[in-house]
Amino acid sequence: MYNSFMQLANFFSMNRLVLAPVFFLLYFLPDAVPAFTVPSVYILAPLFLYMEFTDFLDGFCARKYNMVSDFGKLFDPFADVLTNLTVFFTFAVSGYLPPFFFVLVLFREMSMQFVRMLAMRNGVVIAARMAGKVKTVVYIVAAGFSLLIESLVRLNSAYAFLSEETFEPLRNVLGAVNICLYALAVILSVTSFLNYLRLFRSALKQPLPENGRP
Repeated sequence: MYNSFMQLANFFSMNRLVLAPVFFLLYFLPDAVPAFTVPSVYILAPLFLYMEFTDFLDGFCARKYNMVSDFGKLFDPFADVLTNLTVFFTFAVSGYLPPFFFVLVLFREMSMQFVRMLAMRNGVVIAARMAGKVKTVVYIVAAGFSLLIESLVRLNSAYAFLSEETFEPLRNVLGAVNICLYALAVILSVTSFLNYLRLFRSALKQPLPENGRP
């Protein structure tokens, strides 16, 4: 029973790793197959919501049955990082996320993975804390807002429910709000990383073994 629940929790994390590149490919598929433009809207939104929901499901399964493992504490955030970076890269390529913001998030997430490995070398597992969880929520909201805008663009291009004169100003306003959400995500990303460094600095300061390897 223990192994089945552990596998279920890790299964949800693995889902995110597998579906993230699928999301990327489906997002840009209309560039090659214009007929897929409208169907993509009805596929991408549920896919995005499912990927983010699995983040809740894996933690829920592990906590509900008191089966939190060191592997899960590492694998879950690892899956989160690759999923978030893939989604963010998607929106950076399509112009919703400023490239500079994406680079900051990329450096933060890669640095955090290095810190986790450094701490684990000394027997300390850094699980997600509240600051990191809030950051993740804002990540999801910002990316979801980008997907909402893009969905409106694709549907309006197909059905023209709003004229160009009406839709373009609306799109600009929504885009400005979206950039503000990404700016907040970057701020929380950096501050949460600094918070992790402060909380775990004692574990990170321990010397390497004599051979210089963990």
